[in-house]
Amino acid sequence: MRIIGGKNKGKKLKEFKGDSIRPTSDRAKEALFNILGQSVYECNFLDLCAGTGSVGLECYSRGASSITFVDVSQESLKLCKENALSIGVTETFVKSTAEGFLKGTDKVFDIIFFDPPYEFSEIEKILSIVKERSLLSDGGIFIYEHKSDRQSVSVSGFELCDTRKYGIAIFDFYRVLL
Repeated sequence: MRIIGGKNKGKKLKEFKGDSIRPTSDRAKEALFNILGQSVYECNFLDLCAGTGSVGLECYSRGASSITFVDVSQESLKLCKENALSIGVTETFVKSTAEGFLKGTDKVFDIIFFDPPYEFSEIEKILSIVKERSLLSDGGIFIYEHKSDRQSVSVSGFELCDTRKYGIAIFDFYRVLL
C-alpha cells in the first residue's frame, strides 16, 4: 500500500497484518482520485472509518487543506497516526463511531469518504445525519465504499450521481439535492 500521487507519491504506508482489516486497494484508490481530480485541492476532507488513513493521506498528498481521520478502533487510529506522521501530517484524529462523530461535529466537509466494514448496512442513517446537520458543503460529495454484492441505494435528499466498480469494491457518489 502506497500513496499514488501528489507531493508524497510513492511513499509506502504501514498496513495491518492479517485479513481482519480491508484497506482500499491502490488500484481502486487511484481510480477514485482520477475521478475526483482537482476537487481535492484545498478541500476539507473527512476520512470516516479511516483504517490505515490511506485515502485521507492520498488526499493530503494531492493538496487538501484539512483532513479529519475518524475510526472506532484505537489500533486503526494508532496506525493511521503513524502513517500520517511519516509524511509530516498532524491533522485531526478522532476515536468514534461514524454516527457518533457525525452527530457531534459542526465542521462542514467538501468530501466525505465513508469506508465502513463491508457488513455495514445503515448507509441511509449515515446520509440522513449528514443532510440534517448540513455537514457537506454546497457541491460537496459523499463517497460510500461497499462490497459489490450489495446494491447501491437511493436515499431521500441525495442524488446518487455515479457508481464505479473496482474488483470487489463499489464507490457510490452522492450529492445533496438542493
